[in-house]
Amino acid sequence: MMCLSKELPSNSNKMAQFQEVMRQQLESSMHAELEKLVGTAKGAEAKVSKKDFEGFRKLFHRFLQVKGPSVEWSKINRPPEDSIQPYDKIKAKGLPHYIADSLNKLVVVKLNGGLGTSMGCKGPKSLISVRNENTFLDLTVQQIEHLNKTYNADVPLVLMNSFNTDEDTKKILQKYTHHRVKIHTFNQSRYPRINKESLLPVAKDMAMTGENADVWYPPGHGDIYASFYNSGLLERLIAEGKEYIFVSNIDNLGATVDLYILNHLVSQPNGKRCEFIMEVTDKTRADVKGGTLIQYDGKLRLLEIAQVPKAHVDEFKSVTKFKIFNTNNLWISLSAIKRLQEQNAMDMEIIVNPKTLDGDLNVIQLETAVGAAIKCFDNALGINVPRSRFLPVKTTSDLLLVMSNLYSLEAGSLTMSERREFPTTPHVKLGSSFTKVQEYLTRFESIPDMLELDHLTVSGDVTFGKHVSLKGTVIIIANHGDRIDIPAGSMLENKIVSGNLRILDH
Repeated sequence: MMCLSKELPSNSNKMAQFQEVMRQQLESSMHAELEKLVGTAKGAEAKVSKKDFEGFRKLFHRFLQVKGPSVEWSKINRPPEDSIQPYDKIKAKGLPHYIADSLNKLVVVKLNGGLGTSMGCKGPKSLISVRNENTFLDLTVQQIEHLNKTYNADVPLVLMNSFNTDEDTKKILQKYTHHRVKIHTFNQSRYPRINKESLLPVAKDMAMTGENADVWYPPGHGDIYASFYNSGLLERLIAEGKEYIFVSNIDNLGATVDLYILNHLVSQPNGKRCEFIMEVTDKTRADVKGGTLIQYDGKLRLLEIAQVPKAHVDEFKSVTKFKIFNTNNLWISLSAIKRLQEQNAMDMEIIVNPKTLDGDLNVIQLETAVGAAIKCFDNALGINVPRSRFLPVKTTSDLLLVMSNLYSLEAGSLTMSERREFPTTPHVKLGSSFTKVQEYLTRFESIPDMLELDHLTVSGDVTFGKHVSLKGTVIIIANHGDRIDIPAGSMLENKIVSGNLRILDH
């Protein structure tokens, strides 16, 4: 027995040495493949690709080092009371008369890398019409222009595009030339998808068409820090006197500039300057997968479901233990981003995203999330904001809500109608016949009155006539082969409609 116990360490050492050699060989092979790829690029593209690949190499190196979950469950603590402030407390401070000075230190950044494919649209998601023919981008420009005019301020808009959205977005930007908003763009990185078996890039050259159409990806919104810095735009904005960015997803229609949060950020004592604010809001059962804030190793940290050990996933989803989730509305110091980039101190957990390409090729893409960097910034803070600041449009079910009379539109901002008696939005679930925007639009002659609606489920071949009113809980199910036409002027309250209902003209 004595001999065995002596041999164990040497065996484990050999294993560790073997794994280290394998890691080094993989890194070396990856390096060689990336060099080959850059060699196929021309002119300015080669320079951009080199910078992108530097970031990719660091991410790949860390990916090879990671063993097991990135958090130890036993070390997770609830955040201290004062680290997540209630919005009402921030608002109670009021606003100074010189709020325009604070606005002049602000830049609005919208994450604009996504396509509208999940809603059946081609091109950037930001160009989908969401309300009165206005797109996400139109509404964003209107909001900022209204701020600039009201306060005689100069808040610029910055769009972080991806190689998927850059060209189409730039064409559209010409229509805003005469608006009182300066608009800048920069591109997030382009990384190669990795063959799951060989752990090497699938791409053979830098082209993005033909065989290479699916081999590149934008590496998640955590890439904002490096690509913003590399673009030179961050440096330029600092030189113009800008101090903070407000970052949000372009499809979150609740993410408007909040003057109370901005004032809180700008008016802190210099000794304890907050460099990062994450807006969080109370979890409902619909948000159980959303990332939450925890205290870990003495720092505020974002915990995503992908980092949770399998045995604790149900605990993570608990609305009682983890009561809040990240809205991805973030307020961040520009000088802090610059410092952390230059010190190579930006540390975000890696999200390994598996995909299957045509021909059943299994690949992985390495991504990061913008909020995960919260632990790198000094005096980071969460603010528990009203649910109205989180209004994402991910599906046509969400689109129905924002197109309805539940919301009124003013200066690009949507606000819940005062005629709605409850502050929560109805739960809407549209079936697969409504998934694509074009098909969804043909199924409504006009958007129903939903002011008194609690819950709507629609499944199958269903159409709605003009001026339909929905109240309480309404469930409409057309079985396979059946069709239901809800007649114009109908009022459905706490109704289940099923079978086959057609009102024909005669």
